[in-house]
Amino acid sequence: MAEVLSSVEARLRSALGEPEARAAMTFVGTDRIEVLRFLDPGQTSDSGEGEGAVVRYATLGMSARPMADPTVVVPDPDRGPRAELVLSVRAGLADTDKVLRPLAVLAASPQVEGLVVSAGASLEVGEPLWPGAPFSSVLVGESGGLVPDLELAAPLEPVRFLPLLPMTPNEAAWKRVKGAQALQERWLAHGTDLRDPLRGSVALD
Repeated sequence: MAEVLSSVEARLRSALGEPEARAAMTFVGTDRIEVLRFLDPGQTSDSGEGEGAVVRYATLGMSARPMADPTVVVPDPDRGPRAELVLSVRAGLADTDKVLRPLAVLAASPQVEGLVVSAGASLEVGEPLWPGAPFSSVLVGESGGLVPDLELAAPLEPVRFLPLLPMTPNEAAWKRVKGAQALQERWLAHGTDLRDPLRGSVALD
């Protein structure tokens, strides 16, 4: 487990740089979950100030164990999908550092609730992601983009770094009816900035 997490952290550092901060949380009956904070300063203006800075939060610990189908009586300790979660938001517009605990809760959900988190799934937090956030749930995106998948020695499956896309309540309800692909197409068609921590809901039918 320690070797897996060491490799996962190395992959995060190679893709996102050195973390600015990290927080660790432990829930009853679960392994420790950490959330690492990375800052992408964006482009630098003539005045030397960063423009378009993005802060990224990545979990570390979710991939220590494979996710197992809750209907399996004795889950395989090695085989099964492994993942970590990554959230990207524009810096300085909201108190997004308060998202650390909700992210840790989501990362612990495979151990606590027996969830198998994969692309296209909706994850409900039950409260705003941060103070004043118009989002209380996220859509799980496809891996392989910002942080490449991490191959592990057989029989272990690769660790996939799944981006989280915040959804407003209206978007979450629409996604339940229309599906994840339809919502993502709607975001794309309207040029929605999914990293804006203050954005409103996209126009829906």
